[in-house]
Parts: sequence; structure tokens; C-alpha cells
Amino acid sequence: MASEIEIVEDAEPRELKSSSAAAVGGADSVLSEASLAEEAIRNDIYTAAAYGDLEKLQRLVESDGCSVSQPDGLGYHALQWAALNNRTAAAQYIIEHGGDVNATDHTGQTALHWSAVRGAVQVAELLLQEGARVNASDSFGYQATHVAAQYGQTNFLYHIVTKWNADPDMPDNDGRSPLHWAAYKGFADCIRLLLFLDAYRGRQDKEGCTPLHWAAIRGNLEACTVLVQAGKKEDLMVTDNTGFTPAQLASDKNYRQVAFFLGNARRLYDKRCDGNSRLGKLSKLGLAPALWCIIIILLLTYTNSVIIATNLPMTPGFGFLAWSGVFLASAGLVSFYRCSRKDPGYIQRNVHDSLNAKDDEPLLKVELNNPTLLAGNWSQLCATCKIVRPLRSKHCSTCDRCVEQFDHHCPWVSNCIGKKNKRDFFLFLVLEVLAMVITGAVTMTRLVTDPASPSSFGAWMYHVGNNHVGAMSFLIMDFFLFFGVAVLTAVQASQISRNITTNEMANALRYSYLRGPGGRFRNPYDHGFQKNCTDLLINGYNEDVEWNEDQPSSEGLAMLQIARTSNLHNGESHSHHTSINGHVSIDVDTKNPRYQQGHAHSSHCNHSDSSKKAESVPLGLGLGLGRNTTRSVAAK
Repeated sequence: MASEIEIVEDAEPRELKSSSAAAVGGADSVLSEASLAEEAIRNDIYTAAAYGDLEKLQRLVESDGCSVSQPDGLGYHALQWAALNNRTAAAQYIIEHGGDVNATDHTGQTALHWSAVRGAVQVAELLLQEGARVNASDSFGYQATHVAAQYGQTNFLYHIVTKWNADPDMPDNDGRSPLHWAAYKGFADCIRLLLFLDAYRGRQDKEGCTPLHWAAIRGNLEACTVLVQAGKKEDLMVTDNTGFTPAQLASDKNYRQVAFFLGNARRLYDKRCDGNSRLGKLSKLGLAPALWCIIIILLLTYTNSVIIATNLPMTPGFGFLAWSGVFLASAGLVSFYRCSRKDPGYIQRNVHDSLNAKDDEPLLKVELNNPTLLAGNWSQLCATCKIVRPLRSKHCSTCDRCVEQFDHHCPWVSNCIGKKNKRDFFLFLVLEVLAMVITGAVTMTRLVTDPASPSSFGAWMYHVGNNHVGAMSFLIMDFFLFFGVAVLTAVQASQISRNITTNEMANALRYSYLRGPGGRFRNPYDHGFQKNCTDLLINGYNEDVEWNEDQPSSEGLAMLQIARTSNLHNGESHSHHTSINGHVSIDVDTKNPRYQQGHAHSSHCNHSDSSKKAESVPLGLGLGLGRNTTRSVAAK
């Protein structure tokens, strides 16, 4: 079956199945507990670099004559420790005093690799400005882009790709690109960014696995969803070296939800018609022609069987009411046509033209200073349209376009309902509901007041069934259609009054901008009943302007800034609790350093028996960051 990266625990060392893994595993030097304790309390430049202690660094280098270019007992450089913990000032000092920005440890990793683990953008920028090679690879072929994808550091990945032209699609020694790693680890934001940067979805590694295979192996539903939405039918049909598709792998691993999603996606693709064929062109029309015909037939039936029926008498006043129903229905058809043919709010695509010599800039160059991306709102990236879409927009899989203020895709009007046609859609619903109420009431009144009808109910039903078939058929259709349309109208009216869309109501738990303090639902675009309704009904749409109930004072903002600044030191906050492949987890607010066990990572992919695949997550890198060893640093 598909491959997974074997993890060899340090507590039970064993021979690796790959020569490259043995080389990278660092099994040649395992320190005893006594030597580890001695290493932890030693007063050296590596401890100072990890903590960003400039005073200690200066004393050790300038007074004691310690070298910043020599590795420690484990083979790691002081610059790597500073880069791992985002100690910009310490890194700058080390570089100025002879530290090599391209120095490698025994795994071939540089300080830039280590800075990618925690997304230390500031240190990475310093290293690159000082001449670090952005495309440097370690013994596994991992570049900084691979490391960033393995640890979900989307902001770091975005920075080095857009500013330093790092390759976001470079395969490692096993043929796995950063997209493979992001899919395997389930980092949906990284996947969006890499797809946005035109990473190749169909790349197969040495085991024949695509990124979608890896996402399916790990049961990452969100990762699978992003890949499928940005992909094509062929992505679902690709088989690995053992002949299994992503859906089959997910089923084999007992990820039922993922297997159902992938299988259903393939069935939907199979049902789609070729857009260039006649049937395909007809299918694009949707159900709008059918609904149009239904309304026209009902209007003709009502007119002939109710209004102008000679066997049913009608007064002039009652006739005006009867014809008003026809007028309302006709006006509703006009709104229906406008809603169906109108642009719902499509956002212009940003398509790269490979045939245009002038269009050779990387995709995100024009978006480098986009506030949305700088704020880390990666969910607003559309990998299909290649745009940074507004917050309330969504990519419609049916229309294959991003739509502003996306409400829903309505098959009955064969169009999306969005910012620019929601008013027409609502007017269509309101006019048709009023028309159905009036025409239904007129029809019922005409049938009940027929002078030729008998007095008993049974006889009356028999009389209506024989003499007023058209009117009775219209009344039955009107009755059943009324309830569905009326409920839809009421729901739309409620949402308009609160300035919220159907899509937002359905995904309220997923969208972070709809959650207030404490995680409770909060709609920031609700400006009150009156303004919400007048903006849509008069202006035609609602602006995406957030409403804040409490505006913080300038003094409060200043105090917030002071508090925020006081918690930062040397480019990053003091607390580092994440265990990274055996790296020390440093918290300068505590006196006891946290000792972490490392992992040995093998590049060998066990592809023979899927039932015995490891379920543990490969911590990435390959990684050399403390592999088979433990290093702790203590501040003095």
C-alpha cells in the first residue's frame, strides 16, 4: 500500500532499513545521561545563542575567546540554535563574529532549515540577507520549503517563496514535494498556498503517491477537500505503485468519512457531461428553463380555467384582483430572468498566461503586500482562481468561480446567489409568493361560489372534478409549491434582516470571523434590522463593513501595545513549549529546562503491508534536529 515514514524511537534503537536513514539518523553518537546533564549545565555559546543572551555571548566570545563557528558535541552550530528560537540579535552577533550562514551539521542542514521549524521569519530574513542559500538541501533533499510545509509554517513559506524566490515545488530525494508533506501532515493553509503557487498536484513520489494519496492515508478530510476542489477527476483516479486510488487507501485505513467524500467526488465527476457536447451545454442551463416553463404553464392554466372561464361568473372588482395575481407572477418572472442572467458577483480570476512573455512574474508578486496574507488569513486564498478573495466570498464548485458574499448556488435559477443578484432573487421569491396567495385565493373562491355546484361536499368535489379540471389542477399545484417557496422566502428575509448568508449560517462553526469572545456566535456585519434591509433593498447590496459595539480608547490601545511589547524579546516571545524533534523546549520564565527525547526518522517507506503501517506522524525534516540525541540548555 502507500508509504509512510518509519519512526525509530531512541529508547529502542534498531537498524534502519535505508542507508540514507542510517547516515542521517545520527546513531553514531548516543550520549549517556551523565554527559547529557553535564552538557545541559555547561556555560557555552550554544546555550547563550539558544536563549539569545547577548551579554553571555559577548563575554564568551570577546573575553574567553570561544569560537562561534565551531559545532557543539552533537554537531550543531550556535547559529542553528539561535535560528531555531528566532533570536535575531544573537544570530546577527554570531554572523558578525565569524559565524557561517551556510554551515551544515552532520545531516546537511543549515541555520535556515532550523529557522523554518518554528517559522522564524525574522531570523530567516537576516540569514538570507547575509548570503544564506535559499535552495540549500540536506542529506534527504529537504530544502527550507519542505521543512516549513512539514511544520505548517505557512507564513514562513509565503515569505521565502515570494521574496526570495524559493522553489515551492522542488521534490526531495524520495520525490516528495512540499505539497506532499503538507497534505500528509494535514496543514490545509499550507496546501492552499502551495496550490496558489502552482505546485503540481499530480506529482507522484517513489511509491507512486500523489499529495491526495498522502492526505487520504492520514485521514485528513480538510486536506482532501482542498486538494479535490482545486483538482480534476484524474486526481481521484491516479493509482500508486500497488494500484490503489486515494479513496481505496482511505477505505483500507478505515477512514470512512474520507473514503465516502473521495468516492462521492468521483461519482459527481462521472455524472458531469462534457461541456463541449450538446448534452453538456444543455446541462449548464440547469433547471431554470424547467422552472420558467412551469410558471408559464401555471399562468396560462390560471388565465384560461379561472379568469376567463365562461361558466364562472366574476365581478369587475374581483376580476381586478384576479388579474393582479397574473401581474405579480409576470413581474416575478422578470426578476427571475434578471437573477438567472445577472453576474452574482464573480471575482476576476488571476490567471497566469505562460504564452505572454510579459507575464513571467511569480503569481504572488502582486499580492506581496496584501494585508490579508500579511495577517495570515490563508483561507481566503483560492487555489483555483488564483486570487485573494474577500472574507465573505466563496468558490462555487458548480460555477467554478469565486463569488462575493456567496449565499448559495440555486439550481432552479441556474446561477449563484451573491452580492449582485441577491435582491433580484429575493424580489422573485416575494412576488411569486404573493402571486400564489392571490391566485390560489381567487381560484378557491371561484370554485366555491360556482352557482352550478351542489351543496354537499362529496357532490361538490365530483362536480369540480368533472367541470373545472384546469382550475382544480392549478389549485393543487399552487398549494404544494406555495409552502416550499414561502419557507425559502421567510429564511431569506430573516437572513437579510441580519445581513448574513446561507453559506455563513451553514458554516458558522467553521468561520472564525463569525465567532466572538468566548467562541460564541457573533455576526460582525449585522448593523441592525433597518440598515440591513435598506442597504439591500435600496442600494442593491450590503457592504462588508464590520460593526464594532465597543471601540477601544486610544489610551487602551496604547496600553495594549505596551503590554504586547513587554512580552517580546529578541524577535519572539519568551515561551517555547513545543517539542521539535528533540530540540530543547525553552521557557525563560521558568528555571527548569525541559528535556525532550528525539526521534530517528527513516526515509524507508514500508509499502508491502498496509495493515502494519505506522500511524505516528513523521515529525519531518529527516531531521537531524536532535535525532537520536538529546540536548538541553539551561540559562544561568
